Amino acid sequence: MRGKKKFSGFGVIGGSKAFLSINGGWGKCISRRKLKTPFGISSPLHIYEKDEIRFAFISRHGEKGYEIAAPFINYRANIFAMKSVGVKRIISWSGPGIINDKKLKVGELYLPDDVLDETRHRKNTFFERGGIGFVRQNPVFCNELYDFIKKTLRSMKIRFKAGGIYVCTEGPRLETVAEIKKYKLLGGDVVGMTIAPECFLARELEICYHPICYLTNLAEGIGEKKSFKPGVLFEGMQDEKEAKKVSEIQQVLPEIIFNVIKSFAENIRTCVCPDYMLRYKKRGVLDSEWRKWF
Repeated sequence: MRGKKKFSGFGVIGGSKAFLSINGGWGKCISRRKLKTPFGISSPLHIYEKDEIRFAFISRHGEKGYEIAAPFINYRANIFAMKSVGVKRIISWSGPGIINDKKLKVGELYLPDDVLDETRHRKNTFFERGGIGFVRQNPVFCNELYDFIKKTLRSMKIRFKAGGIYVCTEGPRLETVAEIKKYKLLGGDVVGMTIAPECFLARELEICYHPICYLTNLAEGIGEKKSFKPGVLFEGMQDEKEAKKVSEIQQVLPEIIFNVIKSFAENIRTCVCPDYMLRYKKRGVLDSEWRKWF
């Protein structure tokens, strides 16, 4: 890759404050545009260049702050746009709350390996016609990309926790105590609002996908009860010490993700992700050219 500018095949989907983090030190922005897709207009898709490497980036919630709440993101348009510019691997970041406080702590990095989808009203497939999309979800995330992320974190000597269930709720409201009790009984480890349907849509377009989570707070009813504080983030569910830890790990995330991209951009995919729709291609239901699927 040295001596030439080449697209890495990586895309990054950022969570809260992601655009400010990336725009502050992730190299030069080569282009920024919203893409017209069969599923609507995508969020602005950026192509960044750093150290001769180019990658795509979308900020889920907007570029000036939390402008788009989780249930109103056009997930299909965003994933389609990523595929359109040549993305083969997506790293997403998410800031969920903690359900399993015996295993996890606020301010830690966490790599889940399963999803409990509790969303209700989101468009969760590209294939609304034709009987397509009946595919396995084990593993939910790409194992190869998971290994890349783990290797990078270890090389940077950054501690993290791995394995467990990300519960994805509809939002935009936070969860009730009763809901968190239910998710805990079902084995949930963290609770957030953005992984689903992103991971399922990426799979349908044969894109590798894996989240990196930074843990923001204890979910409602977990740990010692905190008093309600109006006018602040989470209304008091996150104290000042926790907020500082979260801010510190957020600042490291761009470096972690770019190091994954830089280290593994040239690796050929040997995972199962590129063949997830092979059954439909062999039957002639889907064309070898993915743009004709819709």
